[in-house]
This record gives sequence, structure tokens and C-alpha cells, in this order.
Amino acid sequence: MQRTEKVLQLRGQQGRSVRVVREHYVRPDVPCRSALCRAACPRDGKLLSDDVTHYVVPDWKVVQDYLEILEFPELKGIIFMQTACQAVQHQKGRRQYNKLRNLVKDARHDCIVFANEFHQHSYLPREKGESMEKWQTRSIYNATVWYYNHCLGQMPVVMVTEDEDAIRQYGNETEGVFVISFKNYLDNFWPDLKAAHELFDSIIQARRERESESQENNGKEYPEHLPMEILEAGVKSGRYVQGILNVNKHRAQLEAFVRLQGVGSKETELQSDILIYGARARNRAIHGDVVAVELLPLHEWKGRTVALCENETEDKTPADTTGDPMPTGKVIGIIQKNWRDYVVTFPSKEESQSQGKNAQKILVTPWDYRIPKIRISTQQAESLQEYRVVVRIDSWESTSLYPNGHFVRVLGRIGDLEGEIAAILVENSISVAPFSEIQMSEMPVSSSKNPWKVNPEEEQKRVDLRDTHLIFSIDPKGCEDVDDALSIRTLPNGNLELGVHIADVTHFVAVNSYTDVEARARATTYYLADRRYDMLPSILSADICSLLSGVDRYAVSVMWELDKESYEILSVSYNKTIIRSAYKLVYEAAQGLLDGDTSAVGDILELKDLDERTRQKKLTELVWAISKLTDIARHVRAKRDSCGALELEGVEIRVQLDDKKNIHDLIPKQPLEVHKTVAECMILANHWVAKKISENFPHQALLRQHPPPRQEFFSELRECASAKGFSIDTRSNKALAESLDKADDPQDPIINKLLRSMATHAMSNALYFSTGSCPEGEFHHYGLALDKYTHFTSPIRRYADIVVHRLLMAATLKESKGDVKDNVFSNKDLEELCRHINNRNRAAQHAQKQSTELFQCMHFKDKTPETDERCIADGVIYSIRTNGVLVFVPRYGIKAAAYMKNKEGLVISCQRDSSCEWKPGSLHHFQNKITSTTTTGESVTLSLFDHITVKILVHTSRCHADTIKLEIIRNAPYQTLDTEVSQKNSNVAKSELVKEVSQSAEEAQRAQEKARVEVIEEEYQEYCQTKGASLYQLLEEIRDLALLDISADIRT
Repeated sequence: MQRTEKVLQLRGQQGRSVRVVREHYVRPDVPCRSALCRAACPRDGKLLSDDVTHYVVPDWKVVQDYLEILEFPELKGIIFMQTACQAVQHQKGRRQYNKLRNLVKDARHDCIVFANEFHQHSYLPREKGESMEKWQTRSIYNATVWYYNHCLGQMPVVMVTEDEDAIRQYGNETEGVFVISFKNYLDNFWPDLKAAHELFDSIIQARRERESESQENNGKEYPEHLPMEILEAGVKSGRYVQGILNVNKHRAQLEAFVRLQGVGSKETELQSDILIYGARARNRAIHGDVVAVELLPLHEWKGRTVALCENETEDKTPADTTGDPMPTGKVIGIIQKNWRDYVVTFPSKEESQSQGKNAQKILVTPWDYRIPKIRISTQQAESLQEYRVVVRIDSWESTSLYPNGHFVRVLGRIGDLEGEIAAILVENSISVAPFSEIQMSEMPVSSSKNPWKVNPEEEQKRVDLRDTHLIFSIDPKGCEDVDDALSIRTLPNGNLELGVHIADVTHFVAVNSYTDVEARARATTYYLADRRYDMLPSILSADICSLLSGVDRYAVSVMWELDKESYEILSVSYNKTIIRSAYKLVYEAAQGLLDGDTSAVGDILELKDLDERTRQKKLTELVWAISKLTDIARHVRAKRDSCGALELEGVEIRVQLDDKKNIHDLIPKQPLEVHKTVAECMILANHWVAKKISENFPHQALLRQHPPPRQEFFSELRECASAKGFSIDTRSNKALAESLDKADDPQDPIINKLLRSMATHAMSNALYFSTGSCPEGEFHHYGLALDKYTHFTSPIRRYADIVVHRLLMAATLKESKGDVKDNVFSNKDLEELCRHINNRNRAAQHAQKQSTELFQCMHFKDKTPETDERCIADGVIYSIRTNGVLVFVPRYGIKAAAYMKNKEGLVISCQRDSSCEWKPGSLHHFQNKITSTTTTGESVTLSLFDHITVKILVHTSRCHADTIKLEIIRNAPYQTLDTEVSQKNSNVAKSELVKEVSQSAEEAQRAQEKARVEVIEEEYQEYCQTKGASLYQLLEEIRDLALLDISADIRT
């Protein structure tokens, strides 16, 4: 190893140049990471393919400006030199550098990083007086030549650069090494890659516009951001507050809040978020950015809006519609930009005319209300007016009212089902490209003719439970990925043995394999209303790792010995096992057996074709097992209840599909006792695995915490409950659980469900974390009332469970053999992974919710509310605002606003028959009720939890997602002649209506195919993966248990 010195000229936030001298060591054995290498370089990790026509080395400037083109999977054989990577890190910031790192890690992209500055023969010291840019280009060229020679000239190497001098100087210097501009590279090597050329033109045009704008505009629209060193010092001293900007989507022009990440000074005791009022106070920060905020003087504090409002039209807040003043501030700097891809819509013909007849600068409107309009330059504005497209933000200068960006790609037609689904995926940064050939090549072989079989060598290493245990699974109808099974049996000593058996996914997914890297990037299976996108290839998730009945499978089993009478746990064991599930039961059949319903036997395929005696014997064994499991689950649940476990209410609708993958029905959750039985067994396994791995790896185990909520978040719950005479104690989880149990109105059970839903909304999110990142006192799971908890039971669809499986196996190996480093992350790496998984889980929940809302809107969109009975429903008021109420519609699981004052200033008036109409008048808002009084003296009062009749409407928007709106038509519950008939008609109606949504979407797609919109069809290929039974149906949240309302983003 050889020691040298490296001089760096780093640029500060205010543009000042800082000279830094560092020791620098070079050596001759840095690996090249090419499959062509003949010099015995280490070949571990990702290698550059030899199946390409050339290697390409982008210059530092090309990497900085055109990274998103280099992300195209068609571009292969890319060598990122360390010099270019460091230039991105120092000059473009963490966000761009992380994109580059993720690109290199991605197994689907044929690219590597070569550490040219650490290799003895490719490192070049900077010459005296040489500019940083010239040295970087010279270094990259020198490393390119070395790389070509190192591979013995087997592969031509193309260096792409924007430096004209370098092209002239180096273009013909070395045979086999070509130096050309990036445009020439695309023109000559990728002439048919239309998307790359369009993106290149878009980036160039956006850059020119920024340059001309900076020359033209001297006036400041916004204050300059403070330098980073001042922000960091201010946050540390307590002068400024750091947090994440969260824009109010209902009043995006005016209202945003900063959620505190940490306050530097103890003197600044803020108990709430900080209000950022107005665009100037937001100072170019975009939803999701980490910002530094300076609090305004107390007399300038404002209150948050308490009136119902529509996103697009209401920019001004009347003085009487705000709440009590709260801490208010202004953004004085952005600590971390969290920009992403944005789905936008181009202005219509009428709107574009108002922007200027031949305008190339177009203001596009993002799909997300919280994102400001983005100015882009494109020649395609007119042809793209009917499409959803993706853009990226490049910059937002203080001289510009709007951020500048560039066009990336087309998604689909506005209103088209596939285009809207694609928009939801992009908005949640969900990538669902099909699994690559190299990932599929790692999969074991299994087919109907040649099914997968147990390996004899592996069989010797596992505990064989096939002949000793009655094992069965209980899952929703149509479930393909069965990752858990249960067993219960009596031991020779009379005690019981309870077993939870989980698919051994990690046996087939090796650490850092291509499949593992892809699963880690996805982090979860994404369930949408009509499809799912798998975390793992279906050969694993639906076949080899699915614990189907009658076939041998590898499992990881947790088994407890229980006292035969008290069910207390006497011992526990963790083993790699081989199992053969006897039954694949559905929840309804298992519940039927539990209830003694003999008709349920007909739904159990494994009992068919048996003689009566054998069937009766097996049935008796199965009924005993389910009953005993239910008894044990009741005991375990009672124990958690005594510690304060919460049972919160979910009021979301699930979309149910038929056998042909068409939508069959909209169904609310109908929990059965057997759901709770399975859930308790899973919770028990997760809890005991959490204890095991945290004991063996106290500083690097992956657990799941659910912190106690802030008490001020419960204020609405307490106020609403008091309106009905109930008292809610929120001082602890146990007190909350007990008071929610008591808050029950026998005449109206929906009230208790709404109160539990409000409690859910007050909760903070449950999150994954590394045990080395926080003290043991913070490990607690508030909702489940457990001191330690993790996720172990669903490795097919959650990457966290894969990590936990490896930790558990490492813990058992550690006790017997010792070395387990390969299976365990460091605390730092695990912290980063947990942040990523938490982020992906939130994205999955949002996408799931948005897709369900999409289908709800499509369901009602083509109906005539005035004549269609299916658009009329009973609603329950659950929140009072200054100009209306928020209503829950149990029949469809809809929560939406109902105005009592319209845009013309008219208010709701009720007639003698309780029907409503609009008349001149005024509203009077109280804590738990709102009164509408007309000018003629008529008045109507609506109170919390009143039942009213509402009409369901769809508010359509060209630029945004459609939304459900409610209109009050009667100040009385919705009544029908016969309740039972009504329910039957309701089910039929819902089934028919939702099928119509699918049929109309299919017709639109066929029409679109006839029109041959090729660019859209190409983009669809990116999103077509697994279309199957979705949402894992009813009880996926309950299985992991406990906190059920997806809209609150809370899960166990």
C-alpha cells in the first residue's frame, strides 16, 4: 500500500471554496468487478456482464446531469468511476448520491463502481493550478484507459463527457477507447431508444430555461435559504426547529405543518406541530422536505382551519373558520430535499391558451394537491393534454414563483383504469418491474410434471413433523401464499404442545443474492384493490414456500409446551422443520366447525372422497384441534387484555374478486372468532421470537415498536365521547381499552365502532427499529401491550420477516456453533434498512387505500344519484365543522364531507317530512352540534352521531384523483320497508355496480388498443406483474393484529 496526499477544493453553501488536504492510500489489488477479468481480481459480489457490445464510462458531469437516463435498464455495461461518484456526492447532495448508490446495488442494472482513486495504477494526483473539473475528467479518462488494458482489450470502452476539450484531446489518443459526447453516444449507440432521447431533450431544454431565467430575473419571489452550517447551529442551539413539512391537502395553497423531529433547546417546549401559513412562509419547501423553521412572534400565531374546504377553489380562509392560535413559523432553510417523481396533467386547450399561444414553458398540475404547479419546457404539450405524465423537479430558485422541472414519461390516459393505477404506483414511489432473468435463474425448479421435492441431505438437518403432528392452515378464500400453519397435540405427559409453523423462505433466498436484493428493495408485497405485486417470485410465494395441504414443505417452527389446565407456557423451542399440512382451511369453514355447523365439512376438500368412518375420525380430530386452539387463544388474549391490549375498529371496505379476477363485491370487515384465534397464535410467535433474537443480539435485532400516542391527539375522541355521555380515559393503554369497552350504546353499535376508529387515528405508527438504536424501555408495543414484538410470521410478503428468520437461525446457531456474522446486519445497516422498510410499508398502505378509493369513485361515477337507489345511504355524523359535517357511510365504508353551506352562501333547511333544500340563512357552530337557521326563522340542528340520509356523489377532477362527496337529503336515518330485503338488494347492487366498473374499464382499454396508443401500451408493460386475489382479503391486518384502520397508517 502506498501513501499519498489528496487535495480537495470543496464548495461551501455560500459558494466559498474550502481547501482540504487528506492522507490518501493506493494499492494494486482493487477489484475491477468485470466478468472479463483475467488478472485474478476478487469476483465476489456484483460483476459487470461480458455479454455486451461495449463498456461505457460516464464522466462526472454526465453522471450529475443525466443519471436518470443512465437508469434505463437497456443501458448495460456501465462503469461508474469513484471520481464521478464523489463529484455527485459533494456537488449534488445526498438525494442524488443515494439514487446513484441504489442504481449500482440494483441487480437488474448492469453497472458497477470502480474505485479508481484507490488503485495504484489508475489514480492521478491533481496538478498544481489544475481546476477540479479538469482533474476529474483527466482522472476518469486515465482510469478508462487502465480498465481497457486491464481487460486485455477484449471489450471496447466508450467514455462519454460534456467536455469538448476532452473530446478533442482524448478522442483518438488510445485505440479501443472512444471519447464522445453523451448526445453522440445516444444517437450512435441507442438510436431506437426513443424514451431516452425524449428525456435527454427534456433535460437540455429545462437547463436552458433555468439559465435564461437566472439571467432575466433579478427580483426575488422568496427569501434566500440560510447556509447549512447556520441551520445546523441554529437547530442545535434551539433558535430554529427541525422537522418534516406536511402540507394540508385540503388547503394546500395556504396551510402546512412541520412535524417536529427534535428540538435543540429544552427551553423550546412545543407540544404541537408548527403551522406554516402561506406560500411565502413555506419558502419553496415541498411536502416531505426536512426543513428548518423559525418561530414567529406570539402575536403573529394563527389557528388551523376548522372549516370544510375544497382543494382547488378556496384560497382564502375567513377569520371565523380557524381554531385557537398555535405555534406558527416560517421556513428559513431546507435541510434535506425529498423530491421524487410526480404525476402531473398538462393544461387543457382553454387553460394553455391563457398561458400563451406558443408557450414552451408550461405549468403542469401535479396529481397530489400538496405539490405546487411545476414549470416544464416541452414541445409535446398539446399531444399530451389527455394523459397522465411523470415529471421531475430540477430546481426552485428564489426568483421563481414555481419550481422548474422536466418531462420524463407518459403513464396513461386520464380516467383510464390502468393509467390511474400507474399514477398511484408512481405517486407512492413503487417500482413493480417484472423479476429479471438472473433473479429467476436462482429459483428452484417446480412444475406440475416435476414438482419440487425435499432434499435428502437437508432432510437430515431438520426436525421431521410430517408423521407426528396434525398441521393445518386457516386463510382467506383464494389465498395462494400460505406462509403460516398451526398445530396442537397432547404430549405423553398430558401437557399440550402448540406449534406455529412458518414457511422457510430464507432457505431459498440466500443473503445478498439477486432475489434477496430485489426483495429488500421492494420490502413488501403491494396489495391493490384488483391486483397484487409480489415481493418474491411466484414460484416461491405461491408454490414452493406456500404451505399447501398434502405436500412436503420446509418450515421454521416455534413450539411451546403448555400446562394442560392453565395453558401457562412451560418451555419453548425453535427449529428448522419439514411439515406436511393436512388441511388448507378457509376462515368460514373453520368457524363453522368451531360452531358445530356440519355443513362446513363440504368446504373442506381434504375430507372428500373418504369413507364415512375415516372422515368422521379425521373430522373429530380437526374439530378438537380448532376448539383447543381457540381456548388457548382466549387465554393468551385475556392475559394481554389485562396488560392493556387495545382492540381498535377498522371501518375500511375491501374489494372482493371473483374467480375471473373481476371485482365481485365491496364488503366491510366481518371478524369471526377464528380470525382472533389465528391472530393470537401469530402474535404469540412474534413475541417469543422477538424475545429470543433480542436476547442473543441486544444491539442488532429487528423489532417492532409502537410508541404511546401524544395525549393532545386524543382530545377529539374525548370530546366526541362526552357528547354521548361517555368518559374516555387515555392515560394508559389499559385505561383506554377499558373505557372504550364501556362506551357502548346498545341502541346504536356504530357509535362504539366510530369511537374506536377515532382512537386509531390518534395513534402514532408502529415502526421497525434496530435494538441498538434506542434504550430497552422504548421497545414496548403500546397497542398489543407487549414488552417486545417483531414480525416473523409472513416472510413471503414482508422483508422484515426474512431478516428476523435469519436472526432467529443465527441465534440458535450461536448457542451451538458460534460464527453467525453472515446472517446479521450491523446496528447502523439495520437502522438504515428499518427506515427503508417503514417507508415502503407506508407507501403500500397509501397505495392500497388510494386504489380502493379509485374503485369506490368508479363505482358511483356513472350512476345518476337522483334516480339510482344505490347512491342513497344512511350516514352517521362523526365530526362537526364550521360549515358542515364529516359523515361515515357504513354500507360502503365511506368517510366524506357533507356541506351545510354551499358556494352560493345558502344553508341547509329541512321540511316537515325531513327532506332538505337550500335557502338563505346562517350557520351556528357549537362543540358537538351545528345549527342552520334560514332568514325566515326555520332552523335545523345536527349533532354528533346523528343518523342522516345522504346522497353519494363523485367530485371529478381532470388533474387529480376523483373524490367522493356527500349531500344531505334528509335529516333522518335512511329507512327501507324491509331491512332484510334491503340488505339483500344492497349486496346484489354492490356486486353489479362494481362489476360495471371492471367492464367499463375493459371496454375503455379495448377502445384504446384499437386506437393503437403504442406509447401507453409500452408503459403498461412496466406495471404488469401479478394480477391475482388482492388485499389478502379480510384479515391481513388482524392476523398481524390489532390496529386495524388503514387510513390511520397503523399496523402491528
